[in-house]
Order: sequence, then structure tokens, then C-alpha cells
Amino acid sequence: MKIKLLYSCLLFAGSMGSVFAQEPVDTAMVKKIREEGLNHSKVMEAAFYLTDASGPRLSGSPELKHAQDWAVSQLKSWGMVNAKREPWGKFGKGWEVQKNYAAITVPYYHAIIAIPKAWTPGTNGPVNGEVVLVKIDTVTDMDKYKGKLQGKIIIFDTKASAERSYKADAVRYTDDELDAMTKDAAPAGPRRTFDRTALLKARAFRAVIDKFLVAEHAGLVLTQARGTDGTVFTTNGASYADTAKAVSPELETSGEDFQRILRLVKAGIKVNIEADIKTQFYTDDLLGYDVVAEIPGTDKKLKEQVVMIGGHLDSWHGATGGTDNAAGSAVMMEAMRILKAVNFKPRRTIRIALWSSEEQGLFGSRGYVLNHFGDPKTMELKPEQSKISAYYNLDNGTGKIRGIYMQGDSATAPIFKAWLEPFKDLGATTVTIRNTGSTDHVSFDAVGIPGFEFIQDPLDYGTRTHHSNQDTYDKISEDDLKQAATVVASFVYHTAQRNEMIPRKALPQPQPARN
Repeated sequence: MKIKLLYSCLLFAGSMGSVFAQEPVDTAMVKKIREEGLNHSKVMEAAFYLTDASGPRLSGSPELKHAQDWAVSQLKSWGMVNAKREPWGKFGKGWEVQKNYAAITVPYYHAIIAIPKAWTPGTNGPVNGEVVLVKIDTVTDMDKYKGKLQGKIIIFDTKASAERSYKADAVRYTDDELDAMTKDAAPAGPRRTFDRTALLKARAFRAVIDKFLVAEHAGLVLTQARGTDGTVFTTNGASYADTAKAVSPELETSGEDFQRILRLVKAGIKVNIEADIKTQFYTDDLLGYDVVAEIPGTDKKLKEQVVMIGGHLDSWHGATGGTDNAAGSAVMMEAMRILKAVNFKPRRTIRIALWSSEEQGLFGSRGYVLNHFGDPKTMELKPEQSKISAYYNLDNGTGKIRGIYMQGDSATAPIFKAWLEPFKDLGATTVTIRNTGSTDHVSFDAVGIPGFEFIQDPLDYGTRTHHSNQDTYDKISEDDLKQAATVVASFVYHTAQRNEMIPRKALPQPQPARN
């Protein structure tokens, strides 16, 4: 047994020696990065200023600008250069909630959990009206409500959004789950399947109903939010376009409160609701902005090449966007701070970008890519496209990094495995060929730039915090963010120092725009 064990150890050591021979790892610098990132972290300070101190960071809102201005100032104070808010293109109207109160007053008093839908108007002062159950399945159904809805509180017959779950909200990846990721032979990311035609048809008909309710001067519309146990997953209720048509005031209501009101009304018991909602639109500046800053390269031959990291800074408005995505933004800022704190003089330039309007369609990163690198619709590329070694993104909550998605770029496997080896004790080991989508690295991938998202423990991101009124600073895991920033800083260091750029896949085909 001892001989076999010794032989196995020698084989393992030999295999690791082969990996490191192919892809050098600067263990001395990794030690410095770990010391700074794990024992002298300022990541929670950044998270505080991006959440509690800034507030909800909806695209175009004053709160987002406040967070962007703070990030620019902080990055400058840490020694970054070229720190600024950079416009990426037209976004639309800014919007914020300035007052939000709603309660049942009849048959008894009860303050309800409800959040104005984004880009909907306020009530223009206090309103107090009877709740009316409206059933409109066809255009002709509207006739029976004409002249009867002025000042009323509108509710629709809606099934409960979900049954209570008795599973834990927060989970971490198991060893078996991570192992399964590493065994994938071909890239395969999450695929959302839905009836697109039916969805568009339902949206179009809801727009018809909205127009009717505005014409009838309805006082307030209640809709049921996704979520349970007082959690409200927020959405937008109107367009942010500066040309958008008016809609009625609308509150997204917790499932428990919505179903209580609905049960009472269906039972023939009168329900009155009072509400006072004030929202504000901003149209002075319709542009969207990203935050960018750099640590300049020092190598005469390589300093024009760039390593980019980023995450989106915008959030939804029901809370302060702690896990989505102040956590990722704070980690990327902290990674930059770590590299400056260890007095790193990179060969390549390192650039951070904190995106806006990710929630509306990756607009900030897509606009930046279009302005700097090329157009994915035509694949007409700009000179800068060839100078980006890699882009690393973080946007899956507050969980620690467990590895990295290769995004189908199999040539990166030995590189990333070597770079993760010093962090096995921190739980970061997995390299998978899998794709993952729906966040800003895909904007880079779309024009042939190696773009990667890190694998993170899910925790309660999908079950409780993502886009909800529970997404606050309190839901951020300090130890996990310290670990993540340390891993990112090491990846950035090695990418910046590498003799060659990160290997690239074949250029993608042009991607015609989809409505």
C-alpha cells in the first residue's frame, strides 16, 4: 500500500509539474495577493458605499449616478488612471421612487408589501378607493367596465405565484455538481424555452388593457409579484423610452397580500385601499454611462494590450442591489485595489469597467463593445478588438468563486487549471467547457474577444435575492467576496504578465438584430 501511495503521489506531482511547466504560476505574487485580499480587504467598504450609501441603482436614476461618481472617485484614490464615467449611447428616461405607501383600510387596516413597477407614474397625491376585480380576456370585455373604474383600485384574477418550499434557500455547489461540470465534453449553457409568440401576444394585449385603464382614469393597479414569504421580485411596468406612452400607477404586491385581497373581493367582501405613491422621471440626460479606470501597462511591446474585468453596477429598485450586482462590482474594484496595494507594475494595461443598464439588455457592455471593438451584427471589427487579451466578469451573486466557465474555449483549460491550483484550499478548482449567458461577458464573446464568467456558489441568489426587495447589503457574504477578489486579482495578474494573449476561438458569425 505504501509503495502504491508513493507511486500515486509521484504521478500527481509529475502531472502538476507538467501543468505548471506549460503555464507558469508566480507563487510569490500569489502569496502577496492572498495576504492583501484575505487579511487587508476593503471589499465590504466598497459594497457599503454602493448599496446603503447610494441606494437603489436603477438605470438612469440619480442613485446610479451617485454610485458611479463614488466609484470613479474611489478608483482614483487607489491610484487608477483615466477613471471616468464614459457614455455608451442613448438609454432613455431615468426614474426613481420618492414615496411609497399602500394599505388596506376596509374591512380592517393592514399595510401591504408592494413596490411601484419601474417607470410607472405615481398617484398624484393620496388615493382611497374600492378594489374592483377586472376580468378582460377579449377587447369586447372592456365594454362592461366603461365609466365604472374612475378612482378604483384594479386587481386581476391571478393564481398564487408559488407554493411554499421547504428546501433551504441558500445552497453551495457540492463536489459532485462541480465534478459534473468538469466532465462536460462540449459547451452547453442554460437554455430558456418558452412560447415567444404567446409571450408577445400577451404583452400586446396587456398594452391594450393599460391604454383602456388610463382612459378610464383608474386610480391604481395591483399586480401579483413573483415570490413568497414577503419577498417581492420586481420588474418594470412601462418603457424607459423618452417617447413611451403613459400608463396607470401600478404596484407589484407580495403574493400573500395580493391573494388576501383577491380572496376577500371574490367572497363579496368590500375592500378599500389607500395609497400615496410618488415617482419621478428624469429626462435631462438620456445617455447611459459606464465607469472605466486603468492600471497602465509598462512593457514597451505589450502595454497597448489590455486585460479587462467588470460587472454591472445598475440594479433594480426594490432594494439596494447587494448581490445583484454590488457584490460583483465591489469584488472587481477590490481586485484592482489589491493589485495596486502589492505595487504591481503590469506588462499589459488592466482596465475595469462597471456597466450600466445590464438589467435592460446588457446595454452598457454592448454599447462599449460597439464603440471600441466592433459590431456583432456585421462582425466589422475595430483595431482595439485585437488588443484585448481577455475579459473576466462577475455577476452571479455573493457566493465565492468555485472555478470558471471556459465559454467553449477549450484552449484555456490548462491555463485556468494552473491559475486555480493555488486556490484549491479556498474551494476554487473547477474549469468547465460550459457556456453561461445573460450577463456582460457575452457582449465580448459576441465579437470574438475571450470573455469569461466565474462559477460562483448560488447561495440564495435565485431563491431570495435576485431582483427582489431582499437584495440588500445584509445578504452579502464577506468571506466569499474576499475570496472572490483574491482569485480575480490573481487571474488578472497572470493574464497581464503572460507572454501571449489568452487563446481565442474562431470568430463568431454575424448576429442579425432580433426584436
